Amino acid sequence: MKILNFGSLNIDKVYSVPHFVSAGETLSSTNFEEFPGGKGLNQSIALAKAGAQVYHGGNIGKDGLFLKEVLAEANVNVDWIEENGNTTGHAIIQVSSSGENCILLFGGANKEITIDQINHVLANFSQDDLLLLQNEINDLEYIVETAHKKGLKIVLNPSPIDETITNLDFSKIDYLILNEIEAKAITNEQTNDKIFQTLLSLNKQLKIVLTLGKAGVIYKDSVEEHRQASYKVDAVDTTAAGDTFLGYFLTQISQQADIKKTLQIATKAAAIAVTRKGAASSIPSLQEVMETN
Repeated sequence: MKILNFGSLNIDKVYSVPHFVSAGETLSSTNFEEFPGGKGLNQSIALAKAGAQVYHGGNIGKDGLFLKEVLAEANVNVDWIEENGNTTGHAIIQVSSSGENCILLFGGANKEITIDQINHVLANFSQDDLLLLQNEINDLEYIVETAHKKGLKIVLNPSPIDETITNLDFSKIDYLILNEIEAKAITNEQTNDKIFQTLLSLNKQLKIVLTLGKAGVIYKDSVEEHRQASYKVDAVDTTAAGDTFLGYFLTQISQQADIKKTLQIATKAAAIAVTRKGAASSIPSLQEVMETN
């Protein structure tokens, strides 16, 4: 099974701060580092490190050519990445002393993907291949509609959350992988039970993975529900935790793994990632995950 990740490619500019900057405040950072990033790139690398056959579709500017090199070195197929953007997308990331992060995004080339490019990329994939989407590129509605007509299985990670997500046709989504903030924004509900009830009312066939940070993760569909506790670690940087979890989860699913085993492996991989700085650079290898108790 092939996995196409049609997603963002960013340059992450990471600032270490004692706390997140407040309105009107000028704050000195204690350190600055630059990494390859973007939810799309991070998730493609996580997929590849987890053992998936992954192809990345997206767009960069000439200032982001090194991002293709990073993906290729991670065994991600980069044939469907265009270099037509004016400026590569980037993120300004604050990482607090407690390891939490907040992110300011500039879409750049990620928001300049054309309909012709979308059609060209999707033409190379067929029924039952997996399509992974986030919300850092343009024309999601068109991509979902076109992919659904081709019979691809669609996995949506609705981050960052905005009206683009609420306008999507959830009956065409197969897997929804999201956190509490995103789930509450989509459903206007506050409790997990109500969130699941509302999402399944949109699509009875939907498979939902709700990540809860330190409280673990819940998987639910119309038939079964499973919970996985988080692994207790000393967090250094949570930037790519969700992306790491998603990559490992989706790889296991594509290999027909049991849901309980899938949740365990994906949660363990995310726990390892938060003990390291950076986004893509923090994602562990499959061997590392399997050898960790």
